[in-house]
Amino acid sequence: MITKAAREVLRKTPNDVVILSAVRSPITRAFKGGFKDLWPEEILMPVMQAAVQRAKIQPGDVNDVLIGNVLAELGFAKTGRTALNAAGFPNSTTFHTVNRQCSSSLQALTHIAHSIVVGQIDVGMAGGVESMTRNYGTRGIPVDVSPTLKESPVKDARDCLLPMGITSENVAERYGVSRQAQDEFALESQNRASRAQKAGIFDREIVKIQARWIDPETKEESVKTVELDEGVRHGVTLEKLAALKPAFKENGGSTAGNSSQISDGASAVILTRRSWAEARGLTPIARWVGTQVAGCAPDEMGISPAFAIPKLYEYVGLEQKDVDIFEINEAFASQMLYVLRKLELDHAKVNPNGGAIALGHPVGATGGRQVATLLAELQRSNKEIGVVSMCASTGLGLASLFVRE
Repeated sequence: MITKAAREVLRKTPNDVVILSAVRSPITRAFKGGFKDLWPEEILMPVMQAAVQRAKIQPGDVNDVLIGNVLAELGFAKTGRTALNAAGFPNSTTFHTVNRQCSSSLQALTHIAHSIVVGQIDVGMAGGVESMTRNYGTRGIPVDVSPTLKESPVKDARDCLLPMGITSENVAERYGVSRQAQDEFALESQNRASRAQKAGIFDREIVKIQARWIDPETKEESVKTVELDEGVRHGVTLEKLAALKPAFKENGGSTAGNSSQISDGASAVILTRRSWAEARGLTPIARWVGTQVAGCAPDEMGISPAFAIPKLYEYVGLEQKDVDIFEINEAFASQMLYVLRKLELDHAKVNPNGGAIALGHPVGATGGRQVATLLAELQRSNKEIGVVSMCASTGLGLASLFVRE
């Protein structure tokens, strides 16, 4: 039975922040996939255009755009505005970027929602983009760091620069997550994504993109249509996963098979005030209810959703049993297993169509991808309440609540 608090959350008001569309690109494999010859702005442009078209509004209706990005030069600020203008948005539509690591596009959505709540804007676009093909490497872990801080006596300060794979190994060792359990989780993620892709479940959220492609051998250039997530491994077995070598630590448990994939992709969400949408005869697909951020030790950053999600429950006044579907980013199988166990989550409700281990993780775009996936699944399965959450480098966790209209 739905709780009294959940009934209150489901109640509509004219000032609700509602979502008119949520879309994403296919997620491609970095360095060798369908977007390997594109710049991040080229991946983002068609996604922004599709978000406006599916929302049934005009580009000029969008007051402000906030895009999450982690790795691109100058924080993607200049090239992002370039892409916005080239995509047909007028100069009156303003642009900025945000970097909260893997939670960047969910943070972008939250900031845009806050701008609508306080009356600063009526309509905004939030999303994210990442070309890890072009920008992965030293931009992920800075090398030009103050020696004073790099050698700080404060362990948590030094640990902010740890490779993410080492934080995964810390979680596994400290909380008893075995290699076999990690591989079994990864297998389930792949199997779920495989079933979903074969059934066309992702089709409603994906924007097909015409991508420039340079043949690695002949160097001939052509155009190919990218329409499917490339990280899904149909027919993968536990034996194949178990045969992979540890990726980050000798005798460790995190491998290329049970960790999130290095990927390219983009996402975009159109948000507005309910009264603005109703005045124009537009039908929202969902409502944003709230977001909470929580922190944990940087050297086990992956467990942060276990703090952010309960904080979200308290903030919106819900109980865990009120939530129908969770989209929690699969940075590593180790941290996902910890979160599932700590919160006593029903795994059937978590990432029902697979997660980043199978789909990929273009870091700046992933939060928007999760929102698009969640809202499509809520509609498909006729459910109402969903949570998106993820960990982020340096020990940050975000969680947001959405309600299907």
